[in-house]
Amino acid sequence: MRLSTFCDRLDDELRTSDYAALDASANGLQVGPREGDVERVAFCTDGVRETVELAADWGADVLVSHHGVSWGGIERVTERAHDRIAPLIENDVALYVSHLPLDGHQELGNAAGVADVLGLDAREPFGAVGPEYAGTRGRLPDATTSDALRDALASDLSTGGQPIQVLDHGPDELRDVAIVTGDGSDYVDEAARKDVDVLVTGEAKQKTYHEAREVDLTVVLAGHYATETFGVQSLQSLVDDWDEPVETTFFDVPTGI
Repeated sequence: MRLSTFCDRLDDELRTSDYAALDASANGLQVGPREGDVERVAFCTDGVRETVELAADWGADVLVSHHGVSWGGIERVTERAHDRIAPLIENDVALYVSHLPLDGHQELGNAAGVADVLGLDAREPFGAVGPEYAGTRGRLPDATTSDALRDALASDLSTGGQPIQVLDHGPDELRDVAIVTGDGSDYVDEAARKDVDVLVTGEAKQKTYHEAREVDLTVVLAGHYATETFGVQSLQSLVDDWDEPVETTFFDVPTGI
């Protein structure tokens, strides 16, 4: 398969162009010539030196990552930027990135994966980013407690051994759930406006404790990395189902954050 075909298929599925003016990440092909060939594809959450080197050692033609190397442009390729990009070029590994488009995809995205773990029904987009969305919301089949919700997430998330934190400010019984993976703490007010019982995200800011308490909202902090492995693994499954024979692998490099 040509790299241009590979990228175009993912761009179409993820509606990459719709997020172009909304996301600091340069989504799509970040490193590599579009005329290259693709036979082996590696997937990861963070496009960093460790995963780039793993991809190169495995013989990947392209590395698909949620977090890439370009956030609003690259002025100089020196020091850490050089150490991440150089192994890609030296080993002919292209880098394809999908940040917000993969967060907000309602079937393949990170929030959708967390919603699958929780078995949410009646799903709809949540977490407005301009005209698009960064997450999803839904309803638990049965009301539950914050402890039970935390335990359900802990059993399926790659937390790197770190505990899931709960800011337990909402009702005793939780039913309506909003999910924005990574750092979704800016969506406390939207959750309150939409009568959500609990916001599930990865990490939060200091002010989140007080903001959630003041609107009677429970916030579950399940880990930035842990909540953002679902999207790239869904893309891996998507690519595995394509007619063209492409070998894939996923590099799990949890940060505990």
